[in-house]
Amino acid sequence: MNSFERVLKALNHEEPDRVPVYPLWAGATRKLTGVSYQDWSTNAEACANAYIAMMEKYPDTDCFVTLIDLSLECTAWNQPLVYSENDAAHPDYDNLIISDYDEYDKIQPVDYHTCDRMMMHIDVVRRLAEKYKGEKPIVAFVYGPLGTLSMLRSQQEMYVDAFDDPDPIKQATMNIALTLKDYALALVDAGADAIMWDTLFASGSIMDKQMWDDLEGDAIQMCCEAVAEKGAMNMIHNCGNDIYFDAQIARMHPTAISFLYPPDDCASFKETKEKYGKEITLIGAVPPTASVFGTDEEWDELCKGCIDDMAKGGGFMLAPGCELLSTDSYPRGERMIEIAKTYGTY
Repeated sequence: MNSFERVLKALNHEEPDRVPVYPLWAGATRKLTGVSYQDWSTNAEACANAYIAMMEKYPDTDCFVTLIDLSLECTAWNQPLVYSENDAAHPDYDNLIISDYDEYDKIQPVDYHTCDRMMMHIDVVRRLAEKYKGEKPIVAFVYGPLGTLSMLRSQQEMYVDAFDDPDPIKQATMNIALTLKDYALALVDAGADAIMWDTLFASGSIMDKQMWDDLEGDAIQMCCEAVAEKGAMNMIHNCGNDIYFDAQIARMHPTAISFLYPPDDCASFKETKEKYGKEITLIGAVPPTASVFGTDEEWDELCKGCIDDMAKGGGFMLAPGCELLSTDSYPRGERMIEIAKTYGTY
């Protein structure tokens, strides 16, 4: 059974030969090919080669998730970024596109073809698909419309603005979504089997459920419907506390949800499996910080605990609840793969 077949069985809530697994290595892959963080995140060949080097080094990794950074999409609106050697790119917070409440109308739909980084990501997916299509699932990672807006107007300021008058935020979010929809469809055309939407704001750690639905619900639903009509899967990534499974399922109808903490209406991973595991494939939920802190034995127990709580009957993939940032995480990622191959057998 190859990785594509294994993941497909899990997504169909059947038991494959073993639990599918992917340590969520992103920027750390650059160390395998010796390129700078900026080159890795702006040059399609450098990025794809690093992901390929990761797969060649750890061939039992069961899929690609092309997380580059959360600032990729905002560059379509000419947001200046800050690049560094050891951290993902981020907006220049002293030079945000939206500097005041009355500037949300700056954000209009744009043509993704004009965004170098979007085109770079599309090229990365194309390169991976040329080599691995049908063997390793390719999941293209896209920051959702409300999250992208927060990169153009600071999260804190946007949150305050939403209480004063949410309408300009809702319109800007929809305008971003119109761009992201076309971009996501281009990623599918390039070979992505699924789009993984990062919906960080749909969690109790940031805003309440009704506010999220009001601000992003229509926009993200439009994006997901377009991807589904294209014949690809929608997935969710959300590493916030008290993630809103129910509200997002109603809007997005995802095939799978990647998460770090149990949703707001469940007290544990086991309860999450009982409540949602027949409908949604659960991905996670090993704390990424444990990849660099604690003992190997503690890491192993976290991985095994997720398998114990969520793997029965299929519908589960073992992964960190968020990106493994440090290059020191490779030994722990390798242990995660071995646990899936041994402890995670059906």
